Amino acid sequence: MLHAFKDALKRTAAARPSRRTFLKGMGGAGAGLVVGSFLPFHSAAAATGPATAGAFNPFVRIATDGTVTVVVKHLDKGQGIATGLAILVAEELDAAPEQVTTVFAPADATLYANLDFGMQGTGGSTSIHNSYEQYRKAGAAARAMLVAAAADAWGVPAGEITVAGGRIAHPSGKTAGFGDLADAAAGKTAPAEPVLKTPDQWVHIGKSFPRVDVPGKSAGALGTYGMDVRLDGMLTVVVLRPPKFGATVAGVNDADARAVKGVVDVVSGPFGVAVIAEKTWPALKARDLLTVSWDESAAERRGTSELLAEYQALAGTPGTVARDGDADAALAGAVKTVEAEYVFPYLAHAPMEPLDITILAEADKATIWTGSQMPTVDQAVAAGVLGLKPEAVAIETLWAGGSFGRRAILDAHYTAEAAMIAKAYGEPRPLKIVWSREDDLRGGYYRPLYVHRVRAGVDADGKVVGWHHRIVGQSIFTGTAMESYVVHEGVDHTSVEGVVDTSYDLPAMRVELHSPKVGVPVLWWRSVGHTHTAYVMETVIDALAAAAGKDPVEFRLGLIKDDPRKVAVLKLAAEKAGWTSPPPAGRYRGVAVHKSFDTYVAEVAEVTLDGATVTVEKVVCAVDCGVAVNPDTIRAQMEGGVGFGLGAILRNEITLTAGAVDQANFDSYEPLRLSDMPTVEVHIVPSMEAPTGVGEPGVPPIGPAVANAVFKATGRHPRRLPFSMGDFV
Repeated sequence: MLHAFKDALKRTAAARPSRRTFLKGMGGAGAGLVVGSFLPFHSAAAATGPATAGAFNPFVRIATDGTVTVVVKHLDKGQGIATGLAILVAEELDAAPEQVTTVFAPADATLYANLDFGMQGTGGSTSIHNSYEQYRKAGAAARAMLVAAAADAWGVPAGEITVAGGRIAHPSGKTAGFGDLADAAAGKTAPAEPVLKTPDQWVHIGKSFPRVDVPGKSAGALGTYGMDVRLDGMLTVVVLRPPKFGATVAGVNDADARAVKGVVDVVSGPFGVAVIAEKTWPALKARDLLTVSWDESAAERRGTSELLAEYQALAGTPGTVARDGDADAALAGAVKTVEAEYVFPYLAHAPMEPLDITILAEADKATIWTGSQMPTVDQAVAAGVLGLKPEAVAIETLWAGGSFGRRAILDAHYTAEAAMIAKAYGEPRPLKIVWSREDDLRGGYYRPLYVHRVRAGVDADGKVVGWHHRIVGQSIFTGTAMESYVVHEGVDHTSVEGVVDTSYDLPAMRVELHSPKVGVPVLWWRSVGHTHTAYVMETVIDALAAAAGKDPVEFRLGLIKDDPRKVAVLKLAAEKAGWTSPPPAGRYRGVAVHKSFDTYVAEVAEVTLDGATVTVEKVVCAVDCGVAVNPDTIRAQMEGGVGFGLGAILRNEITLTAGAVDQANFDSYEPLRLSDMPTVEVHIVPSMEAPTGVGEPGVPPIGPAVANAVFKATGRHPRRLPFSMGDFV
């Protein structure tokens, strides 16, 4: 999700502001061994004691009972990153899986920054990528310190000591568990550059490793989701928010609401009107009794039809150039051309767990409990609202029931809302702000509405001669603190990624962008710009292959330039899907391949059609994400990406009428059901390349792969999404 942000930071490193400037712009297992691994390593002596003591907060703790606790700096929202980081530590520490547990790191960017972002945050499929060496070195350092302690205790050379399965041993017969030597090891100095294992020595990386969260979740005993928070004296808050984006409270009659038994207070602010009650039910009941008048003078009052008409008109006019090429001159010599307009709707993130946050604001400090995806931002924003220093705001990061980008918000709006409500209430009691499903779906921050218009052509030999591409859609970054990093010369990179940087050899390619100003809040959505750009690129490529009279796979292979990894995943997916053999009777196959977040994914979809109803029967996926730290997680993320993408392309859209969102719950914004899920085969390309992301790259290829199968069956591509619009029949 923040991949473009990461790239922008690299491109503008010389002009990067200090952490203070950036934030200003944003508005205990007991005694034992503790190792910090924000390189360079510090001495163990400086890191002993509870995790909150001193300025050095560790990544690895080893208790005297032998428990290894891995401090996880990224939010685990179901993608399995806690397990992934545990694997890296366990590998180099030579720990047994059953002795490893995890905790989430406190908010402290000086120790727990995402090395790709420069601040503490999860996103852009960067978690393993930026943590791979960091957590391995943390485990290796801890192992070296344990060995040093054993060598001293036993009076033997450290080189004669072995560690395996959580046990330390010497050929003399001396053995010890990690806990036996934890206190002694705590006094050792961590090596500055610990020696890492070579791939032939790996025990856990690339192998099966049990997920650390499954036992608790399966038993219903984890109890650490935001919705599970229970604190002494806690009150529940629900908010009546404006029905149109940009509207504000003009007047409130809260007499009936205050009369509801259990209601403690009603407060208003930029967020709307908040009901504070002893429990959830009276809060909801009282909210329904509020009478609020809204000032809509600055609100967005256009509906989907008006916005779409404006976008389509813009698509017919020149935009800001994102990639310059003389496409019109080249296309004049084309023998066959493909012209197409695509419409992509607003999309909600719709995680199973809606937003929730609990806050306790006291005179000189505050504590927040939530599934924080960007602790640095949440901490800074809450501090700004409450008039505190950022370090006075503690964030207890909890497990999250999905996000898909929803919890990674540059303005931290739901954290700001919680802080404003706590400030308005004024009493030092924990307040739990609960978003209902309706609140979440109508609360804004969607994947933007986009219109693409493409004209491309081939010559008599079937070679592409030119490509003219216009994109119309809101900028995600314009108006945010990160605008200067991602928006360059009027082009938001996230609007054009996957097009301007294609590895297809497309001569005379011209890409233009319009970024209209609309009052609907937008945000990255799982795989960001690739959600729409991959769809357009891969379906136009298929249409050009048909115009050239060539097989879609062979046509792509002929277009890929200097990208052997893309070639490899495409060939693997085609081979495993039996591309060269006819599909079963009544079925049609389509293919797509795309690189996003430095990961390559090719998918072959097999579908059946019944009028305008498309059923996806099978998907074969090939993925190259570098070193496969946890193959089970990679497969799960590819399967999940397929399901997530299918729900979006087949039936999902957010529409507006006179500025108000029409959808409210899963009856009108229906998620993919288990009965809709196709059989999915995932094939992982063996690789020793640096690991890259898997949380998002499975999403972009599924839409065009299915669309290309529909094209095979009907001769038409679905070009107005979702497929339920039926524009291909």
